[in-house]
Amino acid sequence: MGKYTICVVTGDSLLASSSNLVQLWLKTVLETEVPLHLGRLLMVRLCKHKGLLDDDWFCKWITVQGPGTQGEALFPCYSWVQCNETISLPEGTALKIRDDTQSLFKEYREQEIEHRRRVYRWGSWKEGLILPIAGRTQWDLPRNQRFMEDKDLDFALSLAKVLKEFAIKGTLDFVSHVRKLEDYKKVFPCGKTALAGRVRESWKEDALFGYQFLNGANPMLLRRSKSLPARLVLPPGMEDLQTQLEKELEAGSLFEADFSLLDGVKPNIIIFKQQYVTAPLVMLKLQPDGRLLPMVIQLQPPRHGCPPPLLFLPSDPPMAWLLAKTWVRSSDFQLHQLQSHLLRGHLMAEVIAVATLRSLPSLHPIYKLLVPHFRYTMEINILARNNLVSEWGIFDLIVSTGSGGHVDILQRATAGLTYRSFCPPDDLADRGLLDVKASLYAQDALRLWGIILRYVERMVELFYKSDTDVQSDPELQTWCREVTEIGLLGAQDRGFPVSLASRAQLCRFVAMCIFTCTGQHASTHLGQLDWYAWIPNGPCTMRKPPPTSKDVTERDIIDSLPCLQQARMQMKITKFLGRRQPVMVRRADPGPWPESGEGSLPKGQHSCLRDPKA
Repeated sequence: MGKYTICVVTGDSLLASSSNLVQLWLKTVLETEVPLHLGRLLMVRLCKHKGLLDDDWFCKWITVQGPGTQGEALFPCYSWVQCNETISLPEGTALKIRDDTQSLFKEYREQEIEHRRRVYRWGSWKEGLILPIAGRTQWDLPRNQRFMEDKDLDFALSLAKVLKEFAIKGTLDFVSHVRKLEDYKKVFPCGKTALAGRVRESWKEDALFGYQFLNGANPMLLRRSKSLPARLVLPPGMEDLQTQLEKELEAGSLFEADFSLLDGVKPNIIIFKQQYVTAPLVMLKLQPDGRLLPMVIQLQPPRHGCPPPLLFLPSDPPMAWLLAKTWVRSSDFQLHQLQSHLLRGHLMAEVIAVATLRSLPSLHPIYKLLVPHFRYTMEINILARNNLVSEWGIFDLIVSTGSGGHVDILQRATAGLTYRSFCPPDDLADRGLLDVKASLYAQDALRLWGIILRYVERMVELFYKSDTDVQSDPELQTWCREVTEIGLLGAQDRGFPVSLASRAQLCRFVAMCIFTCTGQHASTHLGQLDWYAWIPNGPCTMRKPPPTSKDVTERDIIDSLPCLQQARMQMKITKFLGRRQPVMVRRADPGPWPESGEGSLPKGQHSCLRDPKA
């Protein structure tokens, strides 16, 4: 007689259990005697019988102990079992196709990939953008890619709370007016973070303005200058500025943030009122003490046949200089949300997820390495396409680049996606930030990249003993081509590989995928509430055209910033996106920032990658 001990484990999420026949297996151990030794266990078949009430069941895994199992054999599932569905679960040890010398799993791999290619189809959202999963709503997604019930409930209740608060307080905003900048505290969240409070206190300071290019919500734009930008036209009388810029350039301490991607973008019209978009250029100098300070701001590129655009300097009247910086912060909001966060974070992760599910069977070692990092990617992206950047979505309602401008920006940014820009050592080297100690983002990104890369290398070494092993893995090569040629619309001309020729190349590509879905997305997502809770520091729209003179009053700044209703909606959505979530793992708080005076750099160790919510 052979005795097998079977343990079936149900997911711990809300409604993961079922009242169907599988109920008797929930977290119990069954002992079964069979008349024969079954030999090595390769596969478990699992069936849920449909009852009077058909409940889906989420099975985490099955373990089996008995003759031939060499201890405990684990059969991972992590999948919903529906209707009268029968699913096959191979033993959990990863296996390349060429290591299956007896072709024991050949048919299973082929059937799994054939099924996945029917279920996970490439879709299309907007022309010229990298491809999403097919499906218009979250209900079109496979059950395994939708939110678990606890996540779904948290999302629905949190959104309902936001809408309720906005409906009550937002109605009053129609009759309320902002008379001074401090009036924006009416929409400043009560449950603010410590950093949000510091931003509100210090948002006018040049040091904090420069610091955000290094470690703020969007640390992806700043680069060290190799020459003075051609668009920076200095009119007569600014010879001293020319000398200062050239001095900083020679010393290697001149940096720039160029928003040219926004040039020519059609601005939104909100409630019959024209909004405005600019494409600024900011030149900054890195001080020996680590502070990054602005030297000059140009709000618009020069136009042929027009006078040189107005340049704003720290020595200008305070309100003129503050308005110029506010225009930059609004432009940064646009590129952060669309280019750095949505495109390079969410949409890129979706390409990797869909390509992986279409190309790699669950037995493949690279599939096992990647799949934990795709959780909820597809549903959150569909919700974003249907509610944030859709027609009559949040961008159309309150953001200056809504009503089509945001799509234009995404298309322009897509054309500029390069492989090097997704690998921190290359990206930071190209932007001249490797040796900038004040760039906490750079330090954290390099550390995380190193950790991820070392982990991937050790895992790859277990399954690929030589470069030839990589080259001869047909599933791996298909996956690489699926990412680059299909999902990224043929991005090989921008450095993305279409084949993998070595273990080093494989490790780098896998590390890029993991870093993009984890640390890189965190760097642009988790800091939103910190940096945007105080509306003047990151206005979603500007309601007046950029200034044509330096005769600026506080009233001019207020009239340019979002109205109270727009500000409240921006704050509510930001708070909703930055909320504490039930699946979030909290790390230790890095500590409060010390007090800082005018012109000083906050010395607390903070980057979005170090966010205490991460």
